Amino acid sequence: MKHIHTMLAIALVMGRGLAAQDTTQHAAPAPAPAAAPSAQITVDEGAVAKSVLDRQPQDTGSVFPVDVGQLICWTKVTGASGASIHHVWFHGDTQVGDVELQVGGSPWRTWSRKTVPADWTGAWHVEVRDGSGAVLKRFDFTVGQ
Repeated sequence: MKHIHTMLAIALVMGRGLAAQDTTQHAAPAPAPAAAPSAQITVDEGAVAKSVLDRQPQDTGSVFPVDVGQLICWTKVTGASGASIHHVWFHGDTQVGDVELQVGGSPWRTWSRKTVPADWTGAWHVEVRDGSGAVLKRFDFTVGQ
């Protein structure tokens, strides 16, 4: 046995590698553990608003005038640290925006803005979605009525 170790040491010193094959039988590898469920992302608070001041929504509501110009979807989420969420904006049933927002902690406040043309009146909504597209929360509102 000492002789094999000496030959191995000499081969390694000389820069030559040795190849070996393990011919012993091994039991089949254990199955991989089930993946841990992903963290549960929740929307703790949310609103559609005209503005944000000091990270808080201002002039929130569910009905806005024709000349509102832009609106903000503000959300406070937990359980999404390091992930991203999406604010998906709809005018009627037509998707008109998809804003990806990075979440840096838990809880985390974030928001997106959408320009609202004066002739885009009627029903609107914003869906808050996780990275896989699952809807976490929906905010319905109306423009111009």
